Amino acid sequence: MHRGRRGGRCGAALPQRPLGDVVPQEPPPASPRLPRQRGPVKGPNRIAGGRFVAAILLLQRPRTRPGGSGRADYNSHQAARAPPFPISAPGASQRPARAAASWYLALLGLAEHFRTSSPPKVRLCVHCLQAVLPRKPPARMEARTHLQLGSVLYHHTRNGDQARGHLEKAWLISQQIPQFEDVKFEAASLLSELYCQENSVDTAKPLLRKAIQISQQTPYWHCRLLFQLAQLHTLEKDLVSACDLLGVGAEYARVVGSEYTRALFLLSKGMLLLMERKLQEVHPLLTLCGQIVENWQGNPIQKESLRVFFLVLQVTHYLDAGQVKSVKPCLKQLQQCIQTISTLHDDEILPSNPADLFHWLPKEHMCVLVYLVTVMHSMQAGYLEKAQKYTDKALMQLEKLKMLDCSPILSSFQVILLEHIIMCRLVTGHKATALQEISQVCQLCQQSPRLFSNHAAQLHTLLGLYCISVNCMDNAEAQFTTALRLTTHQELWAFIVTNLASVYIREGNRHQELYSLLERINPDHNFPVSSHCLRAAAFYIRGLFSFFQGRYNEAKRFLRETLKMSNAEDLNRLTACSLVLLGHIFYVLGNHRESNNMVVPAMQLASKIPDMSVQLWSSALLRDLNKACGNAMDAHEAAQMHQNFSQQLLQDHIEACSLPEHNLITWTDGPPPVQFQAQNGPTTSLASLL
Repeated sequence: MHRGRRGGRCGAALPQRPLGDVVPQEPPPASPRLPRQRGPVKGPNRIAGGRFVAAILLLQRPRTRPGGSGRADYNSHQAARAPPFPISAPGASQRPARAAASWYLALLGLAEHFRTSSPPKVRLCVHCLQAVLPRKPPARMEARTHLQLGSVLYHHTRNGDQARGHLEKAWLISQQIPQFEDVKFEAASLLSELYCQENSVDTAKPLLRKAIQISQQTPYWHCRLLFQLAQLHTLEKDLVSACDLLGVGAEYARVVGSEYTRALFLLSKGMLLLMERKLQEVHPLLTLCGQIVENWQGNPIQKESLRVFFLVLQVTHYLDAGQVKSVKPCLKQLQQCIQTISTLHDDEILPSNPADLFHWLPKEHMCVLVYLVTVMHSMQAGYLEKAQKYTDKALMQLEKLKMLDCSPILSSFQVILLEHIIMCRLVTGHKATALQEISQVCQLCQQSPRLFSNHAAQLHTLLGLYCISVNCMDNAEAQFTTALRLTTHQELWAFIVTNLASVYIREGNRHQELYSLLERINPDHNFPVSSHCLRAAAFYIRGLFSFFQGRYNEAKRFLRETLKMSNAEDLNRLTACSLVLLGHIFYVLGNHRESNNMVVPAMQLASKIPDMSVQLWSSALLRDLNKACGNAMDAHEAAQMHQNFSQQLLQDHIEACSLPEHNLITWTDGPPPVQFQAQNGPTTSLASLL
C-alpha cells in the first residue's frame, strides 16, 4: 500500500478507529462524512471520514466559482455568515430596463448593508429582499431573490417553513430558465440540506438525483452534487451506495480532465472501503491514488492537502490494525507534510478547470487532525506524556477555531481527543480529572444528537474503564454491557469484551460468563478482528485468567506470546503489564532471580509511560523480592515507593468518588444526564487495585 495521505475518523475523520489501548471509534463520525459541498466563496477557500477519525472526513469545500451567486461558505473556517448577495445586476443580455435595474440594485445593496452590519440586521435584510417580489420582477430576478431569501432565512433564523418555501420556488422557477445553472443547482443543494435537517431524507434524495441528472454539462455542480448525495448516504450508513456515487464521480472527473477532483473522489471512496473493512479493494485503490497525487501538477496547497488526506488514511489504517511500530514512517511523512502546508501561501488564483474548484479542509483543521492521529499513535504505543502534550495543543487550537467556526467536524475532533486523554488520565492515576472530562464529553453530546449517536458506545466504554479504576465492578459490567448493545463496530466490540473479561476475572465467581467471552476472543483460533494490538491483549487476558487459576505454565505461554507481539509493534503498556505478571508468576514459583529480571524492566517501562497501576504492582513485588533475598535497603526503598504510589492513588480515588459526576456510573440508558447529585464520599476501596 502506498504511504497514504490524510483521511481521518474520525469520525470523520476515518471512523474513529479502534486501537489497542485506545477506545476504538465507531464509524459515525464519525461514521465519517463524505465531502460535504459548500457554497461558493469570495476568494480561495474535507471530505469527512470516520474513526477515528472518526470522523472522520470528507468535506469538500468549493472555492470561488465563476458566475456564482456568492453564497458564503457557511461551513468553512469563516463561520456561519449569511451569504453575500450579488451587488451587480444580471448580465447585459438579461438586464431589465434601466429603471428596474436601479430599484433592484438599491434594494439589493440595502439588504447587503443590513446583513453585514454588526450585529447583522437580519429582519431588515429580509424585508429588503421581500420588497423585490411584489414588483413582478423578471423570472431570473425572481428565482435569484427566492434563493437569497431562502438562504438567509435558513442560515440566520428558525423559520424553516419560510426558508423551504422560498428555496422550493427558486428550484421550480430556475428549472424553466435556460442557462441558469448557478441558481438552479444552488437552490437544489441548499434545499436538500434543509430537508435533511428536517429529517426528510427521502425527499432530499430524489431532489439531488434529479439535480445530478441535469447537471452533467456543468462539471463544478455535477461533482459537488455527487459529493453531497454520497455524504447523505454515508450519514445513513449506506456505504455501498455512497461508494458507488464516489466511483461515478471519479470516472466523471477523469472524463472532464480533473485529476485533482478524481483523487478526492477516490480517496473518499478509499476511506469508506476502510470503514467497511474491504481491504482487498482498498489496497489497489490507494496505490492508484498515490500515483495520481504524485503525478498531479497544480496548486501546491491543493497537492499537499491531497497528500495529507492520503497519509491520514494510511496512518489510521495502520493504527486500526494495531501496528504502532509499522506506522511510524507514514506518521513522520504526515507530520512533515502538515509543516510544509503551514508555510505555503494560500493565494486566490483559481484553477481553470471548474471541476477543480474544491478544497478538502482548511489548513487549521488539517493541523488539528494531524495532532489527533499523533495522539492516537502515542496512546496506543504508551507514550502518554506525548499524547497529553499533543492533546493540549489540539484542544487549544480547537477552542480558537470554534470561536469563529461552528462546523460539526470540530466537535467530533474535540470528542475524540477527549476520549484519548481520558484514557491517559486513567492510566496515569488521575481518575478525578478523567471523570470531569467524561462529563465534558457528555455535555458535548447533549448538544448534538448525531454526535451522541456516534459516540455513545465509546462513552459507556470510558465509564466502564473508570469503574474498573475505582473498583466498582458491578457498574463496570453494566457500562460494558450497555456499550456492547450500542456498537456494531468490530474493533470496539473486541476491546469492550476484553475489558469485560478482566472484570469477570477480578470478580472471581463468573466462570460461565468468562469462558463464553474468552471463546469469542480466542487469539489462537478465528480472532474476530485483524488488530495486532487487540490480539496481543487477548493473549494477556488469557494469561491473567490462567494465573488466577494457578495454571502457571499455561499463563507463561500466553504472556510470552503477548510479549512477542507487543515487542514487535512497540506496545509499551502491554509489554509492561506482561512483564510484571510474569515476574509475579516467577515470584510465586520461588524463582526470585527470574522474577527480578521481569519486574525491574517492568518498573522502568511503567515509569516511562507512566502507568501508575503497574508501578504500584511492580514496587510491591520488588519490596517482597528484596525482603526474600535479604536486601534490606532495597526492600525499604521499594516499600517507600509503594507507599508513595498507594497514597497518590488513594487521594485521587477519594477525590473522584466524591465528585457529583461519579453518579454517571449508574447511567446505562438514554441520553447523558444533565445534572449530577453530590456524593457523600467514596463507596469503594483500594483493596483490589492489584
